[in-house]
Amino acid sequence: MSASQKRSAALASRPVIDASWRRMRRIGVDPGQPAGSAPVDADDLERRRRVAAIAEVLPVLSQGLSSLADATTQIMVITDHEGRVLWRQGNTGVLRKADGICLMEGAGWGEDRTGTNAIGTAIAEDGAVQVHAREHYLQALTNWTCAAAPVHDPRDGRLLGIADLSGPQKTVHPTTLALVDSVTRLAETTLRLSHLSAIERLRSVAAPLLCRVGGRALAVDPHGWVAGVTGMAPFDRLPLPKGFGGGERWLPSLGVCSVEPLPGGWLLRLVGSARPGPSTPNQVLLDLSAPYHWTVTVEGATGRWTQDLTPRHAELLYVLAVHREGRTAAQLASDLFGDPSRTVTVRAEMSRVRRHLSGVLAHRPYRFREDVRVEVVRPRLPAALLPQSVAPLVRAGSEQED
Repeated sequence: MSASQKRSAALASRPVIDASWRRMRRIGVDPGQPAGSAPVDADDLERRRRVAAIAEVLPVLSQGLSSLADATTQIMVITDHEGRVLWRQGNTGVLRKADGICLMEGAGWGEDRTGTNAIGTAIAEDGAVQVHAREHYLQALTNWTCAAAPVHDPRDGRLLGIADLSGPQKTVHPTTLALVDSVTRLAETTLRLSHLSAIERLRSVAAPLLCRVGGRALAVDPHGWVAGVTGMAPFDRLPLPKGFGGGERWLPSLGVCSVEPLPGGWLLRLVGSARPGPSTPNQVLLDLSAPYHWTVTVEGATGRWTQDLTPRHAELLYVLAVHREGRTAAQLASDLFGDPSRTVTVRAEMSRVRRHLSGVLAHRPYRFREDVRVEVVRPRLPAALLPQSVAPLVRAGSEQED
């Protein structure tokens, strides 16, 4: 058995590490390459900091992690949703050592750039991860230990960024990952409470307006959370496309709406039908070209809109794009999990997808409507197709393309 095979066998007991290493081999990461990527310039870094949504909870993350970093001789690292380092602080000596592996502000630490590491693997797995010493895929990182956890926006579930503690191998501690994960949960709770306050403010503004509106109408915040309705059954959230604004808009779950701005949201008056007709969308673009950011764009006679996709929804839409004839719940369960009995999970996820895409998806079986043109944009490297996915159909598709 070669040294590489022995190392792989030793890591097999850690499924999260084994899965990451398999991804690295699929996309051709060289274990001997330097760590990190060239940092962006100072102007680009400042721009990224200004637009980064994770900046909203930077004080919470810093307060919770900086003292822990000092006590454990590590550094705190905060990245954006792509794994680009935006801020770092901690022990001066460790900061200097981190420069040597390009763990510096502006550098990219996604798996595609730096192999298996806590930041990139936390993005790929969408969960808290600790990577220690030789669990790193790159040889340049085997003297380091790191623990990272994702921060999600509770308003829409999107990944805001990663909070990480990193240091020399000897600084490893079994409680570090739990502490990092706890601090990120506190940050998400802070966002959730702020959002609830914003909804209450919007509700106080919208209530008198909704009382005077004839017909069906609702008030929503910029993320689609409903602050009030009239003339229709209440519900929690309305999926809104990117670039949503005032005027006449078509929404797949409501039809044509007249949209007016409110302080902290929008007032929507329903003026059309959501049933298929001349304005039914007729083209879907499923963009899977980026490693960890996927979108679906729907276009029709009334315009176009784009929606970000979760990893699971990207998998489901890819399967349906491959099988235009449709799939039963049991078939989808086999495609995604290799287990046809997991139909409850599939039906729940498809219900969520169809709330976003009711105009282009049908069921019994689940499928894209026959009159909808579907185009899939794949990544340049076939093996990078949904790299976090272990779905049998996704992995079979990427290997066939190889």
